[in-house]
Amino acid sequence: MCINSTPSNSQSQKHSYNSHNIRLIPTLNSIKNRWRRLNKKKKKKKMAIMGIEKTNEMEMKNLKLFMENQSIIKENERLRNKALLLHQENLTLLAQLQHNFSINN
Repeated sequence: MCINSTPSNSQSQKHSYNSHNIRLIPTLNSIKNRWRRLNKKKKKKKMAIMGIEKTNEMEMKNLKLFMENQSIIKENERLRNKALLLHQENLTLLAQLQHNFSINN
């Protein structure tokens, strides 16, 4: 009988423990942690929405910079060709000057 009485006591203790409504008072840290978790979720949602907007904005900036870069490359190539032609003309004029100088001496 002693064996049977022990489990019934523990069962009655468990039952009495479970029947009480125990409410823990939240600590300041637990409130802060909950607030941080909720804010993180809100920030993630907001960042996801803003991410789409930022992506479109970044793609537009990227496209504008790409187009500007292409025009700079074309202008650079045009100026390089012009510089080459001026250099060749300069060499031709220098050769003519040397030829005229050698004839006069």
